[in-house]
Amino acid sequence: MSTQHYALIGHPLGHTMSPPIHKRLFELSGNLDADYIAQDIPLEKFDDVADQLFQLNGFNITIPYKIKMLRHLDQLDLSAKRYGAVNVVKCGEKNIGYNTDVTGFLRSIEMLGTDLTGKVLLLGCGGAGRMMAIETALAGGDLTIAVRESSYEKAENTYNNIKLLSPESSVHITSLQAVTGKYDLILNATPSGMYPHNDECPVSPEVAGNTAFLFDAIYNPRETQLMKLAKANGAKVMGGMNMLVWQAAVSHEIWENVRYSKQDIQALVAEMEEMVTAQFGD
Repeated sequence: MSTQHYALIGHPLGHTMSPPIHKRLFELSGNLDADYIAQDIPLEKFDDVADQLFQLNGFNITIPYKIKMLRHLDQLDLSAKRYGAVNVVKCGEKNIGYNTDVTGFLRSIEMLGTDLTGKVLLLGCGGAGRMMAIETALAGGDLTIAVRESSYEKAENTYNNIKLLSPESSVHITSLQAVTGKYDLILNATPSGMYPHNDECPVSPEVAGNTAFLFDAIYNPRETQLMKLAKANGAKVMGGMNMLVWQAAVSHEIWENVRYSKQDIQALVAEMEEMVTAQFGD
């Protein structure tokens, strides 16, 4: 059997965790004849090399190519159509684009032990935040989107998008400084608290400590300041490594037609968190 070739494309890639995650996922599926590399493609070269990527068996896509890749594909999965962005491509007779970020997010919330139907506070409204907002609204959650003043336009665009998809949805917009109240779930989609700015927190300690559950999309550090504050007040918390590993696992479900157990994913999350801590510290 010939070696199968997979890759992550993006720019800049920096300290990506994707190669070790996918290497372990191939091992868990029993596929020992596959390799996975990170391929940093400069912006000015993307359109020239994009079609060459289809010689691979499949690939993942990160910033800034999740939208740029759309025009090179033959077909889009419903998840990619909804969000107008792809992060996984399966290559073959037809090159098909998928969005597994959403599945990674939903499986993470399930493993956290909660759902999106209660009173939800979303911090930030960029690419991942927009996806979280739409999924929360479609699940019937009472959603508050809190953003910096510079991001109000993004939040309003997401609000309008949600109202088109689900006119009866309960959605409110406020600023990160003005947010108050008690929530069933807080979702952090801001970079505040990400390495090397570990001491930053996107909201006040009072807000951070006034929730039952908290999901932070940041995976470095393993436990952000926001997570620590929520945890100290009795909340159940989860970091972004879960979403990163889950979305990678769904890539393999698409490429290899395999399924991973929750136990496998939990073990892999712990392994990758240890790797991040060893490299960057707590």
